Amino acid sequence: MSESTLQMVEMINRHLGGYNTTMGLRFVRAAPDSLEAQLEIAEHHLQAYGLVHGGVLTGMIESLCSVGAAVSVLEQGKSAVGLENSTSFLRAVRSGVLHGSAHPVRLGRRSHVWEAEIRDDRGRLVATGRVRLLILEAGAQADGEPVRLDFSSSAG
Repeated sequence: MSESTLQMVEMINRHLGGYNTTMGLRFVRAAPDSLEAQLEIAEHHLQAYGLVHGGVLTGMIESLCSVGAAVSVLEQGKSAVGLENSTSFLRAVRSGVLHGSAHPVRLGRRSHVWEAEIRDDRGRLVATGRVRLLILEAGAQADGEPVRLDFSSSAG
């Protein structure tokens, strides 16, 4: 892994945000055209039948695609927010590590479409998804506040 890729992964993991931290998501590779992350399945990821909850898989797909879009426009001073998430659950899983990857389908000036896959430890496809994202200009607001990442903080 190149030094710049390693630095990007470290920066993302330092600034995961509340939900990604709560899920236990850890990014392992980051480039403008692809991302990879892992999540070790724990008790709090399971639903009543002892299977990984669909919300966990949907959350992983949302995070992979959103972070991917954000990384791809970061140097332009822009940000990305999700507009639509479609996730398909393909295989049940109870334990181990989930491995997610995402790549862009379309990188437009105002919107992106990214696809993601989640696989289990045996390489079996667990879920797939597609996220459509809005690309925001620097200074854009959501809920009355600027949409931006604060990289000056080391919390996370």
